[in-house]
Formats: sequence, C-alpha cells, structure tokens
Amino acid sequence: MKFVPIREIRVNSIRVHMNSIVLLSGPVGAGKSTVAKELIALSTGPVAYIEGDTFWSFIAKGAGGTSNRNFKMVMTAMMAAAVPYALYGNEVILDFSIPPWFLETAIKIVKNRAIALHYVVLRPSEKVCAARAATRHEGKIADYKLYHDLYTSFNQVQRYIIPDDTSDPLGIAQKVREGLDDGIFMINTNNHE
Repeated sequence: MKFVPIREIRVNSIRVHMNSIVLLSGPVGAGKSTVAKELIALSTGPVAYIEGDTFWSFIAKGAGGTSNRNFKMVMTAMMAAAVPYALYGNEVILDFSIPPWFLETAIKIVKNRAIALHYVVLRPSEKVCAARAATRHEGKIADYKLYHDLYTSFNQVQRYIIPDDTSDPLGIAQKVREGLDDGIFMINTNNHE
C-alpha cells in the first residue's frame, strides 16, 4: 500500500493540520514548554509532543566529543523521532532550544518526505528569560550569562520570532496557532532562505 500524504483537511470548516513538524524554539527560559501545553489544547487535529530535554537522558554513558557535537546529535535524534509521527498524520510539536544553525540539518531530515516544517521562536527579553530560568523548579540557572550567545543567535531569524514579555502562555499559544494557520512560520524546504 502506498502512503498518501495529507497536509491539511477541513473538518466542519476548521483547518486540521497534518504531516507537519513545528520546531517550537527559543532561548532557555522563553516559556516553550508552558506554551506548548496551551498549543496542544488549541490544536484541532492529532498532535504528538516531543519534549527535547528528554533526549539528553537517553545518553547512558558519556557520548564524548564536543558539546556542540552532542547538542547536534540530540537535536538530530529528536527530528528523526518526529518524522514517523508526522508521516502518520500528526502535527508534531518539538519543544527545544533549536538554534538557527540547526535548520539546515532539520530541512535535510524532512526534505522529500511530504512534511511541512515550521520554525517558531519564542523570545521574550533576555531579562525575562534570565528571571524565569533562575526560578525554575528543576534545573535552576543562576548565571544566565552562559546562555547569552544562544539568546543572541536567534537575532538572525527575526521573521520567525514572537517577542512577547507580557502575554500569558495561552495568549502566546494563540499567536503561534494563528501564525501556523497562516503559514508565516513555514520554512520553504525546497529553497531555504
């Protein structure tokens, strides 16, 4: 039996998104996981949720190599895990700090697979991110200076950024959902800009 991809269908005049991967990204402390939960509630079709931090726990013994190499390995594994969920008709929300330099690899993974790829960057001010990171229940970050370069790396992808310091998670999730529905976060995988 041949697999026939479905990108979008209408159910009672509501668009249901399928065969897509949403890279919900942003710096540490941006609120990605909280917004992801609200986004899942707003979604009208089947959704698979991949919390990227879980993939670090799969490394049972030191992976060796540079931290950048390990970071890329973990992100590649997450993307590869997302593909079957998308091909089976789910909108996949991948929640992780995926920097712009990884987009080329993400595109290679989904290219020629009938999967739409969206890149959404939540990026409140660095001050807000640092305050949130310092008050986490798990993995508190006292010195946000270590994450400054990651924070500024998103400067190069302005068109994908939602810069919001004041909205609640539901309000931001609604902005994300509207942007996904309008295609403003979609990456052209055939001619990536």
